[in-house]
Formats: sequence, structure tokens, C-alpha cells
Amino acid sequence: MLASSSIVSFAFARMRFPGRDKLFILMLSTIMLPAHVTLIPVYVFFAKLGLVNTFVPLLLPEFLGSPFIVFLLRQYMMTIPLEMDDAARIDGCGWFSLFWRIIMPLSAPAIGVAAIYSFTFHWNNFLGPLIYLNRVELFTVPLGMAMLNNRDATDFGGLMAIATLSLIPVLVVFFTAQRYFIQGLVVSGVKG
Repeated sequence: MLASSSIVSFAFARMRFPGRDKLFILMLSTIMLPAHVTLIPVYVFFAKLGLVNTFVPLLLPEFLGSPFIVFLLRQYMMTIPLEMDDAARIDGCGWFSLFWRIIMPLSAPAIGVAAIYSFTFHWNNFLGPLIYLNRVELFTVPLGMAMLNNRDATDFGGLMAIATLSLIPVLVVFFTAQRYFIQGLVVSGVKG
């Protein structure tokens, strides 16, 4: 998700093309559309492809990017001075080199925030796996925790144990991305 979102963000932030602002507003308007509105058509689409009860419906849409992540990265990329683009062009950089060698390293803080947000959201996602996964052996952690809570009895000990264990990957990603976040702040300082 970060790869596709960063490419789209770069295009919206740095490239000039006809209809760019209208496309950006259209993309932003999808944030206001609740996911529940598109739930049934997307489910029918994946069901007709025979992909229900697999992880594909959970992973495939994420490769296309997130409007919120695109907005976040675009806003950050717009704060990078355009003089850096001009200097890179003088040195012979094309669009891809400008993106990969200049903009991406300077956008490390925003990418760190996006990585933390994206991983936390998808790790704790309950609705997507509930809709697309039917077999117990495919259940994600939130669905497994829900299975411990039923109307007869609740296994509070098991629930607390799973909740504690499920925090470990989130903490690892947070502290890893936090290191790059701080490192990106130090590296991206523009000296005048």
C-alpha cells in the first residue's frame, strides 16, 4: 500500500497535468464514502471470482492504496522545496530518479507515520475478515478473540493472553517505524 500510495502522492504533489486538481478532489471525496456502502458490491465481485474464504480480498485492495495515506503523503511532499526538483533536473534526474532518490528519502517521516497507521489499522481489522473468511483456521486475531466471547461464558484469561500477545507485532512495527521517523526528521533538514 505504501508503494502505490507514495507514487500517486508524488504525482499529485510534483507533476503538473490537466485535471490534476479535479482528480485529487475526486480521490479525496472517496474518504467521505463509508466502506459499508461498497461492502456488498465488493463482496459480490470477489465471490464471482471465487476468492471468498481466501486472504486475497483482504490483501488485493490494499495494493491499490488508501486515499488517506495518499493525502497524508501528498501534503508532506508539497512541503519539500521545489528547488530540489530543479537541482535534480539539472543533474539529469528524470521523474523516477527524482521520486526515488530525492522525494522518498525526504519523505521518510511521513512514510513512517503511514506505515504505523496502515499496519495498526489492518492488524486490528475486524469487519473485512469477518465478511470474507468462513473457515476457523483462516481467522485473524480479532476474529479469534471474538470466538472466546460467547453468550454462555467468556474466557477472560484467554482473552487477556491473546490481547497481550497480539500487541507484540504492533509494538515492533511502531518502534521500528519510529526509529525511521526520527531519522527522517534529522536527515530531511534543509540548510539555507
